[in-house]
Amino acid sequence: MCNHYANSPEIQAELSTWREFIAWDLKAPLPPEAEAVETDVWPRRKAWVVRQEGVHKEGGGAFADIMAWGVPLSLPGKRPGTTVIKYVTNIRNLDSPFWRSMLARPHQRCLVPFARFAEPKIGAGREEHWFTLKDRPIGAFAGLWRADANGAKVFAFLTCEPNPLVAPLHPKAMPVILHESDYARWLEGSEADARALALPYPSQLMGVG
Repeated sequence: MCNHYANSPEIQAELSTWREFIAWDLKAPLPPEAEAVETDVWPRRKAWVVRQEGVHKEGGGAFADIMAWGVPLSLPGKRPGTTVIKYVTNIRNLDSPFWRSMLARPHQRCLVPFARFAEPKIGAGREEHWFTLKDRPIGAFAGLWRADANGAKVFAFLTCEPNPLVAPLHPKAMPVILHESDYARWLEGSEADARALALPYPSQLMGVG
């Protein structure tokens, strides 16, 4: 599971540069808490996403928003009659009614900008492998968001089978990374369009360190 990613300080500091990568101007003013968002993102921390409100219209477009990473799910506890809250950061089962209902609504999809993402090194404690994109300084995961029981906005992103670069280091899964040409399709397309994008990103376009 990917539970750590980061944005570069330069991109984090000037969100207007994101317009070059998402194909729409970010015209809305930034939230007041913008300066407090850290470049390194861990579960339940605040992070940037790019989303739109309803159907994209001329003069509107995508805008940057701040949400917590991890969608809370109430699950049965070990003792009868008890429940526990699990914060889901990675989405794999799109046939689950919970995630499918979100995927079916374009306004609940989002882009999750990142400069690099980490996977733990097996047997190496807290050491991590860092994956980047070769062709651009910032990419975007395919994300879903919603409001939690308290009205706070939360998000998670899709995962898929790992590509040949990721698989030897993390064989379970990798985040769904979108091609720039598919950003609008993810944010506006049908459920079938969105599902079709849940594919491994090409190994030759990625690096690892």
